[in-house]
Amino acid sequence: MRLPELEAILADINRIILGKERPICLSLACLLARGHLLIEDLPGVGKTTLAHVLSRVLGLDFQRIQFTSDMLPADILGVSIFDRDSGAFHFHPGPIFSQMVLADEINRATPKAQSALLEAMEERQVTAEGTTRALPEPFFVIATQNPTHQIGTFPLPESQLDRFMLKIELGYPDPAAERELLAGADRHQMVANLSPRITPQQLLELQEKARAVYASPALIDYVQTLAAHTRTEARWQAGLSPRAGLALLAVARAWALLDGRNHVLPEDVQAVLPGVIAHRLRPADDTARTDVGAVAAALIEAVPLP
Repeated sequence: MRLPELEAILADINRIILGKERPICLSLACLLARGHLLIEDLPGVGKTTLAHVLSRVLGLDFQRIQFTSDMLPADILGVSIFDRDSGAFHFHPGPIFSQMVLADEINRATPKAQSALLEAMEERQVTAEGTTRALPEPFFVIATQNPTHQIGTFPLPESQLDRFMLKIELGYPDPAAERELLAGADRHQMVANLSPRITPQQLLELQEKARAVYASPALIDYVQTLAAHTRTEARWQAGLSPRAGLALLAVARAWALLDGRNHVLPEDVQAVLPGVIAHRLRPADDTARTDVGAVAAALIEAVPLP
């Protein structure tokens, strides 16, 4: 049976983001697993709204960074400004110093600006002007990006992509959900009226519960075999990294918690696998397009269940 607080959180999100139960559950599972989330889709399908709703219902401090081609790392991290009264430089923290950061249209910034997130996402700290400063807990980055074939985008490097635990798409709503959206209340007003369902401290406790979900040795063998299988296929530029294996196991644990269980099943791993591999497995032929669902299905079929 699902925890009541998780049930209430999902109900609030589903009232605003209509007809997207699975992407919403994946998003919440990613945050419960202490991961960062990448949402790639066309403009106007609700990517930014989802980030706002998550921050509201989880009671998190929220900052939005609009990535542009002229952005500099200091615009994200912060800068020291000289104070004439004290005769010293004082550091003014940038928007990265927040519990949830929305990196909106991240692939419209240059690689130099994108790289400002690397240390923050991996080590939850920022080093600026020779000083290392811790980021708040909990800390999440939710990044949105437009499809890479659109004008004015810069592909994210592999080192940046691998720091995102999951990549999801929202897609167009089905006709019934779109009809309800058109006839219903204004979504921005609905978001503004949301109240937190939990506190940041309670979210940290839920993360600990997710981390404590039991994964048997056979289940861990299954995750390891899935990752190893991708490293033997010539169709990929590179197989899944050890960080990807850790991400797969962590999100599977959170997925089990969302389902009200204290142990991980192979079905949990299979359910989250497409989101883990979507941005990590790149075809050896750069011109080829990847059907993530088909790739995940083929990988699941190729690796026997424990």
